[in-house]
Amino acid sequence: MKKFMLGLGLLLSAGLVNAQNGLESIIVEKYYVSNAVDAAGPVGTLPTGSVTYRFFVDMLPGYKFQAAYGSPVGSHVLTFSTTTSFFNNEDRGANTPTYTKTQARSNSVMLDSWLSVGAACVGNFGVLKSEDDGVGTVVNSSSPLMLQNNDASAGIPLTTQDGLLLGTPSAVTTVGQVDAQAGAALDATSQAGGSFILTDGAWSSLVGATGPTATNRVLIAQLTTDGVLTYALNIQIGTPTGGVERYVHTGATGSEIDIPSLSGTLGAPNTLPTVSITSPADGTGFITGSTINVAATAADADGSVA
Repeated sequence: MKKFMLGLGLLLSAGLVNAQNGLESIIVEKYYVSNAVDAAGPVGTLPTGSVTYRFFVDMLPGYKFQAAYGSPVGSHVLTFSTTTSFFNNEDRGANTPTYTKTQARSNSVMLDSWLSVGAACVGNFGVLKSEDDGVGTVVNSSSPLMLQNNDASAGIPLTTQDGLLLGTPSAVTTVGQVDAQAGAALDATSQAGGSFILTDGAWSSLVGATGPTATNRVLIAQLTTDGVLTYALNIQIGTPTGGVERYVHTGATGSEIDIPSLSGTLGAPNTLPTVSITSPADGTGFITGSTINVAATAADADGSVA
């Protein structure tokens, strides 16, 4: 992979012209949930229940993804962090998805953790499974067969639609701290690290990347962990008229724009709902055969009660 070592300031130096909110959201897809068969695989440590997440930049038509970046200015630090560690395949794993579709059949490399500007493997874009055309779906040939789990929370099984779409994605260009951070957390050593933090760096497409379908969604990262994953992103995109828009997870200044989906927490344990009886009062006495009206309140800290 060629690396053009530009200063982060140069990468982000284009003027903000005609900002029109071209970034609609960050879409996080729950791609796969590993089971005991996957955990028994021979390449790297993949705990049962590990979840593979994919991050897509969802843009309006005509806009291009340019960079995901972190900078100390305005607290625009970019973070991927898990309470455990990231899974890294020790056979074909790398900081970017450099394995082939043929190699994907042999083990768990499709669950490797990496950064991207559209690709999910060599010669294939990464798309939401719901947007996959179902052509050439990877059929695992390992022993035992891996990636067969049909966990309902992950939607379409990989055996039906694998989120790989034939094409020619853009190459990744790294700037600043990316290589060192990725080497510590996303290299080919399984469970080597659980924190990817950028304060002066970016991964980008020098020509700008567009999605392979009409929805214009560009895959920028895939991460697999059995822990709680938190993320905070900053994104730069190009406009159809040659301008630039910057979106940050917090502390927007000037022409920067805050979008709530640029940060979040995934895989947090569910907090159980609470309920309390408000009537009758504790210790109230009733005559046998009386009708007793009971009232209660219920709440759920991370959900809703119907």
